Amino acid sequence: MIRINLLPHREQKKAAHRLRFQLFAGATCAGALLLLGAAYLLMGHQLSEQQQRNQFLQGEISKLDGQIKNIGKLKKQRDDLLARKQLVERLQEGRNGAVHLFDQLVRQTPDGVYLKSFKQNGNQVVLTGNAQSGARVSNFMRQLGQSETFDSPVLVEVTSSTASNQRVNAFTLNASLRQAPPNTQLAGGKPAGAKP
Repeated sequence: MIRINLLPHREQKKAAHRLRFQLFAGATCAGALLLLGAAYLLMGHQLSEQQQRNQFLQGEISKLDGQIKNIGKLKKQRDDLLARKQLVERLQEGRNGAVHLFDQLVRQTPDGVYLKSFKQNGNQVVLTGNAQSGARVSNFMRQLGQSETFDSPVLVEVTSSTASNQRVNAFTLNASLRQAPPNTQLAGGKPAGAKP
């Protein structure tokens, strides 16, 4: 009977198998370490890029905040300029108001009526004068009521008196001024309803 000793052969196989396992485990650990290192570097790179983006966005946001503050200042300046413009327009509209008022007063005063005083308080006007008769005072009130400037004349009093050795009727009447529409001025500068 032949005897074969297999023990050293098995030991060699076990040693080779153990060596392969150790090499495979070492290679796996090295690969895992390489993957972890690469992932760490990639994440660090992405993080630095994101931080740069955030800094850029913060800079742009601060620029926009400055522009928004400038827009607020510009809006305030625009509102101030609009208020000044409206004031100038109101002054421009009222510049010829007194001339137009007296022009209409002269046009509406009939013959035989003489005005002594004219007082204006806001939108109210007080007229005092003399007339040759009560009918002329009534005619004067009617013409004032139909004018484009005066509205709702009210007779306060009529008294009989003498002026320049003539018997006259002294009168006092109140009237209010009509509010002119905003666009009554034509291109030529005359009021829309004024007579040439």
